[in-house]
Amino acid sequence: MLSSSKKTIYRWIFILSSLIVLILILWNTYSFFQTFKEEERLKMEIWASALKTLNDANLSDTELELPLMILTSNTTIPIVQTTESDSIISMSNIDEKITSDPHKATDFLNKLKSQNTPIEIVFGQSTQYLYYGNSSLLIKLTYYPSVLVLLFLIFSLMIFSFYRASRMALQNKLWAGMAKETAHQIGTPLSSLLGWVEIMKLDQVDETTVSEIEKDVSRLEFIANRFSKIGSKPQLKELDVIAETKSTFEYIQSRSSKQITFSFHAPNETILIPLNKDLHGWTIENLIKNAIDAMKGKGEINLTILKDGKYLKILVTDSGGGILKSNFKKIFEPGFTTKKRGWGLGLSLTKRIVEEFQNGTVKVLSSEIGKGTTFCITYKNNA
Repeated sequence: MLSSSKKTIYRWIFILSSLIVLILILWNTYSFFQTFKEEERLKMEIWASALKTLNDANLSDTELELPLMILTSNTTIPIVQTTESDSIISMSNIDEKITSDPHKATDFLNKLKSQNTPIEIVFGQSTQYLYYGNSSLLIKLTYYPSVLVLLFLIFSLMIFSFYRASRMALQNKLWAGMAKETAHQIGTPLSSLLGWVEIMKLDQVDETTVSEIEKDVSRLEFIANRFSKIGSKPQLKELDVIAETKSTFEYIQSRSSKQITFSFHAPNETILIPLNKDLHGWTIENLIKNAIDAMKGKGEINLTILKDGKYLKILVTDSGGGILKSNFKKIFEPGFTTKKRGWGLGLSLTKRIVEEFQNGTVKVLSSEIGKGTTFCITYKNNA
């Protein structure tokens, strides 16, 4: 395996090599463009010479076949022949819409002046000028470097995206492996705790105390089970979303500060939707704990489940500091957090569970700075 420093060196070598290759190609293209441009000028000088020969020819003595052949062979380079005062004498290889409109013809002449230096043709006492433009092939060559750079940028972006995706996949495998190892390590002390709970029952320790310890041990088993499932495709079952949500809500409520007021509202019925028991509990727990953190341990949390046509919505509202509208989407990105302490993983994990595993959506429904925030989880209601 290559070390990180060596990988970085090889990556920079690849980038620099690619840039050198690109520069060489662009330089070669520019050289070819200049060579082709010089050849076109030579053709125009020969064309001008042929025109002069034809104009000065003595019909009885001069061979005109070659000059005529040269004049008629040009079918790609636009030409405008003018007097010394820029009056247009003739135009060749130019659209009829331009040649028939004096204003457009003048504009086209000015365009040709900016492309190439004119060729002077002396006819006895008068002088004329030959203005010519770039051929269609030369025009295409001018766009070639831009297309090449664009293709290079697209190729570089594809390589960067592939590298980033590969890196993220490697990180995901690492996190999944660490999570499974954590779950495995938690299993040993959990077994011991279960044994101690049984001993406490035999010793007739206060039932309330034993019951609460049992709940916490059961919760640890539940958390260990969550971590063991990371990296594996979860199994979905038809579960009562109200009962499952309420169970997690009440557990967190019983272990939270008395300075927080909890309220739960839901239809008095059973609503079955495809869920994974462990992962659903995790999403609700993350949203409630996020709300508690936002309120700094003091305020109101309201969880509401309601039907909205074909959809079922779970709303978690807090009276915390609120979220800037510009951060509505950012807060679900891994590593993004507004807290001084935190990994920024809770909400990103919630989004992944809801949207990738349980076919739902999660978003910030509304938020007002200084007043609070409402998160909304939406699932299809199959009932």
